[in-house]
Amino acid sequence: MKKLFLTAGLFLLVSIVYAQSPLSVGGTQINAGFGFSDHGLPVYVGFDHSVGHDFTLGGELSYRGYSDDWNNYNYHHDVWGISGNANYHFNRVLQIPRNWDFYAGLNVGFYAWHSPDAYHGDDTSGLGLGAQVGGRYYFSNKVGINFEIGGGNAFSGGKIGLTFKL
Repeated sequence: MKKLFLTAGLFLLVSIVYAQSPLSVGGTQINAGFGFSDHGLPVYVGFDHSVGHDFTLGGELSYRGYSDDWNNYNYHHDVWGISGNANYHFNRVLQIPRNWDFYAGLNVGFYAWHSPDAYHGDDTSGLGLGAQVGGRYYFSNKVGINFEIGGGNAFSGGKIGLTFKL
């Protein structure tokens, strides 16, 4: 009987450890990569910091430049963004292995749009609100690939990149 309880306890412990969040409480990771857009190639760099077993808070800087010479008219714009995010990670609830990470959350940020050409020449800025769903696969204890899709009034589309645990 002792062996049965010991085996069951060991199995439970291994299952709990295996399904824990891939980022331990107090841990930080850096994310960097490219986005998807019809108007230019966005680039981003950001971080996530684990504030609880399944919760992270983070920030991100992004840039997208775009040029188009359509009907002999040259159009150009630059968009800079800074945002913060909060994510819930579903690993423990869904018992997902540690090398995978599935999350969803909300973001808020500020963007600045600059278009220097004469026809569309203007500068616009504003508040961006949105939501995102994403996932990561870790190749090792420190490096992984990330993919995220999201939507909102300023930050929308998708992105793919690398994640580095610190």
